[in-house]
Amino acid sequence: MALKEIALTLSNRPGTLAGVARILAQERINVAAISVDSTGRVGRVRLIVNAPDRAAQLLSRAGYRPEVREILAVRLEDRAGSFLAVLDALANAKVNVSSVAILVAREGNQPLVAISTTNVARARRVLLRTGFASPVAEQIVSNRELLAGTPTIPSESVGLHL
Repeated sequence: MALKEIALTLSNRPGTLAGVARILAQERINVAAISVDSTGRVGRVRLIVNAPDRAAQLLSRAGYRPEVREILAVRLEDRAGSFLAVLDALANAKVNVSSVAILVAREGNQPLVAISTTNVARARRVLLRTGFASPVAEQIVSNRELLAGTPTIPSESVGLHL
């Protein structure tokens, strides 16, 4: 099962993000990762949740315009320059990186990062060939298992109930 994120563009005003959080909380959808950035009158929110398709349907019904995108889990060495190597591999393959999220889950002692790209299939091939991605990493952080507390996720991983 592929890892997915939900991206939303929201008005940058008090209570807007709370409205999104309320919908997810009422339906018991747990948030594993969130990124919020605003400029002027608009904000961009990215969410990794345990039930992305259901969350997108709920948000659509509430008048939001969610985008659901497949993202890739990439394992990194815990040393300077390891993320640069991933970015170089993707750039050399002419794959543009759209977004990045650091995940709380780890594969062994290696940190995991979720990457959204303009060409997921090509990015997956490049990252598998260069040894940065692994099926194990994507299984560890599938949306459902990310928050289910199954043994495949290390105990230091956490989710966020909004």
